[in-house]
Amino acid sequence: MKPILTLLFFLFVFNTAFADTKKHDFKGAAVAEVYKEASGDKLWIYRFDPANYKPESDSRPAVVFFFGGGWNGGTVGQFEQQAKYLAARGMITFVADYRVKQRQKTNPDACVADGKSAIRWVRKNAKRLGIDPDRIAAGGGSAGGHVAAATGICDGLDDPAEVDSKISSKSNALLLFNPVYDNGPKGYGHNRVKSWFPAISPAHNISPDDPPTIVFLGSKDSLVPVETAKKFDADLKAAGVQSEVWIYEDQPHGFFNEGKSKESFLDTVLKMDAFLAANGWLDGKPDREKLNSLLKTK
Repeated sequence: MKPILTLLFFLFVFNTAFADTKKHDFKGAAVAEVYKEASGDKLWIYRFDPANYKPESDSRPAVVFFFGGGWNGGTVGQFEQQAKYLAARGMITFVADYRVKQRQKTNPDACVADGKSAIRWVRKNAKRLGIDPDRIAAGGGSAGGHVAAATGICDGLDDPAEVDSKISSKSNALLLFNPVYDNGPKGYGHNRVKSWFPAISPAHNISPDDPPTIVFLGSKDSLVPVETAKKFDADLKAAGVQSEVWIYEDQPHGFFNEGKSKESFLDTVLKMDAFLAANGWLDGKPDREKLNSLLKTK
């Protein structure tokens, strides 16, 4: 290989290996802030505000969504529509970036640590943002569902560099879309997480102080068997934790994304709304018309 080509090759490899998390351009995102710096990179969190939002006097429920991507990649915009809808219903909503293997060469423990940092950041800033610190939900899909579940169920695994460790990183409700939350020997990704197992596996850490949880899963999910979701639901209930699981017949992994099935997307969002309303986080009934209107204007 010629010297100049060799140089270009190594520059490409170096830049790819240490590609940073770029600031995402959301249409209609009110605020983007850096919630954390780690692995030499800035991690952004994006906020969607409800109408008549008054941070100086409000004490509203909030939710942070985490994208899926197998702990390897993914886009922070995956849950944009869910976040915008819940903001339209009165919540303060966030989508958070976190470190992944393709961008920061990190392992799944960093994903969980970042998820906990994001929840802690929201709680730390609750007064400034008009948020009720005791009503902060975590949501996500697939590996993002694992991250979300870990914030509510798994103790420890916080970033050791976190300076506000006395502020809780535990979420108060879980909104999980085909989450890979059983990471045991027969579960998802065990070989990648066994250094932190069982602490990193939500299914192996269920306890009575876990938050109310709703789970959506397709019956033909190739990564999360229906039996896993049913056992998780039963284990939560046995611990005295409120739990719902919704199985969608003949649907694959990722079925809830609008691009795969608009009908499933709409149904999961409305059921999520009903779950939050039943827990006193939202007023009134789910608004299908508002959700459809949002989709038309995206």
